[in-house]
Amino acid sequence: MFFLNALPGAIAEGLIWGLMAIGVYISYKILDIADLTVDGSICTGMCVCAVLIKSGVPAWISVLAAFLAGAAAGVVTGLLHTALGIPSILAGILSQLMLYSVNLAILGGKSLVSFVGGQHSLMLSMSDNISSIIVAGIIIAAIIIVLWLFFYTEVGLTLKSTGDNPDMSRTQGIDVKFNKVLGLAISNGIVAFAGALLAQYKGSANINDGRGAIVIGLAAIFIGLSVSMKIKPNFVVSLIGVIGGGIVYYIIYNFVILLGLKTDYLKMLSAIIVAIFLAVPYIKGEYFKKQKPIKIKPVSSAEINAGGDANA
Repeated sequence: MFFLNALPGAIAEGLIWGLMAIGVYISYKILDIADLTVDGSICTGMCVCAVLIKSGVPAWISVLAAFLAGAAAGVVTGLLHTALGIPSILAGILSQLMLYSVNLAILGGKSLVSFVGGQHSLMLSMSDNISSIIVAGIIIAAIIIVLWLFFYTEVGLTLKSTGDNPDMSRTQGIDVKFNKVLGLAISNGIVAFAGALLAQYKGSANINDGRGAIVIGLAAIFIGLSVSMKIKPNFVVSLIGVIGGGIVYYIIYNFVILLGLKTDYLKMLSAIIVAIFLAVPYIKGEYFKKQKPIKIKPVSSAEINAGGDANA
């Protein structure tokens, strides 16, 4: 009974984290970059949104401002990687570290900024999970449609080719460095956008809220893709699968909490979920693949005699 009561909240929060996972999907699956900036940029989105809403700025403007702030963080990571030659994973770590100080400055030196939902017109709220699910679903559907249209434009297709084969793209005259910066900007913009929705849903922004976001994003991706790729492996279905992965992850997350697992172990649970979904394809291929028996064609006596005559 307690689990059923908690289910709407798990779905609402899962939708938000699924949207964050779409941002991770763009960097990890399309650009082939494991971008650790997201641990900082999701918190940037939360901080920007919370401070602006508390200052009386409308929620939708706060969300757009959060998107731009996250995109700026992605640009910084992209420039560290492309202009300064820093490996992508290290560039993400450096940006993440810088964003901690930036986020603290946005919050005015405080570790937490909260706002009373009843005094502000919010897009989502923990006090009304059904409404939050509907609003989040509409927003996510709109974003998926925009991304689908974008990635089938000339610019979007060059972004895909940059991730698939950067060397070949370079020989075709594509500006690979620019595409990486653009892709990371879009990725972190969406992550910060999700962070802004999460801040509204929770009614607060905490300086430590983004820790482990990359693990949750990867968990949602691998859970979603393990199902969606079997149904119909295309771009839109993959994005919908990632959203579904976020929902499944948070349902499991809430179920484990209701079983009494200490919150100290929840990060470890996230890592274990990702490890399982990463390891299963390898284990199936390595230890459970069926080896085809080698068929030996029988040799007739006529062929043996013909071979003997040829040697003679």
